[in-house]
Amino acid sequence: MTQLPDGRFVDDAPYDPQASLLELERKDLDAPNWVLIWRKFKTHKLGLISGAFLLICYLLLPVIGFIAPYGPNQRMSENLYSPPQSIHLFHEGAFIGPFIYPMTSEADLETFQWVFKPDLDKPLKLDFFCQAQRYDIAGLIPSNTHLFCAPEGATLFLWGSDRLGRDIFSRILYGAQLSLTVGLIGISVSFVLGIFFGSVAGYFGGKIDWVINRVIEVLRSLPELPLWLALSAAVPSNWSPVAVFFIISVILGILDWPGLARSVRAKFLSLREEEYVRAAEMMGASSGRVIRKHLIPNFMSHLIASATLSIPAMILGETALSFLGLGLRAPAVSWGVMLNDAQNLASIEIYPWTAIPMLPIIIIVLAFNFFGDGLRDSLDPYQQ
Repeated sequence: MTQLPDGRFVDDAPYDPQASLLELERKDLDAPNWVLIWRKFKTHKLGLISGAFLLICYLLLPVIGFIAPYGPNQRMSENLYSPPQSIHLFHEGAFIGPFIYPMTSEADLETFQWVFKPDLDKPLKLDFFCQAQRYDIAGLIPSNTHLFCAPEGATLFLWGSDRLGRDIFSRILYGAQLSLTVGLIGISVSFVLGIFFGSVAGYFGGKIDWVINRVIEVLRSLPELPLWLALSAAVPSNWSPVAVFFIISVILGILDWPGLARSVRAKFLSLREEEYVRAAEMMGASSGRVIRKHLIPNFMSHLIASATLSIPAMILGETALSFLGLGLRAPAVSWGVMLNDAQNLASIEIYPWTAIPMLPIIIIVLAFNFFGDGLRDSLDPYQQ
């Protein structure tokens, strides 16, 4: 190391580009697998943004009641089909903070409809951290504090109200609790059944493999939507919304496991002949231990990516069943139930904001697909 007159130090050793390359490659090869996956996943910008968005959505689910200004079934009979209201900051050029203009309603004697107009001369500031309708944080802790509320003597319908005068914005937030959770419960059921039957068929083979394959083929040959409808119609109508929610989640998981089981079976057929599997068997490891400790961990990352891509299909399945009136039912609130209330095309033409519940479904499904694509591309970190 040589010191220059300006105080800088310079290495006198000759530069070896090959040594630098070898050092970098050695460091990469010694890194844990999750580090390589994360390093590759960070380059997939769309998948990274979608993953962060989904993480925020699921973290907010327990405190939805704090964010929503109204309860999911709170009705205001004088504000049926009220249009969306905007939050303003400036009134007549002066900054006064977040406020709204109260809505005034007039009867249109030609169309026999209520016409809502904002009162532009009367700005009302929003109330923050206010007391309103009671809710439960994570279903356990009672509270009545909300992030923001409508000022006294006014309403706050950010995305309008429906035919019963219920706030669509608040109902969409509460509906996320069921619509986003149904995919997690369904994929858990699908994972347990798919991994169990797929691993048994792929590892043992023989007659067990033949029987499980025939069952998978029979289930995959059945038309999916009519089977959903038949199973959902068999749910007793007097069951509570919570019971219906869980049985719908289980139905979606039961119908999704054959595809996962087939991919697990194919992977086991190729892995069971590997030398490390034979070595474990020769050392006396039981079949269950070989499957749990040696086979499943080798493609768990693939299973995680498959699960991420299967969750949106289950969300769409619950939405379709609830839209047709065979899934969740009122007073339960989900995005499918809200679309069921807005399936009248004539009413959507007059009150287009009643179709807003379609937007979160589209956004969440796209986010899961982008996130799944990013995971799938990152599962082979050595490809570049």
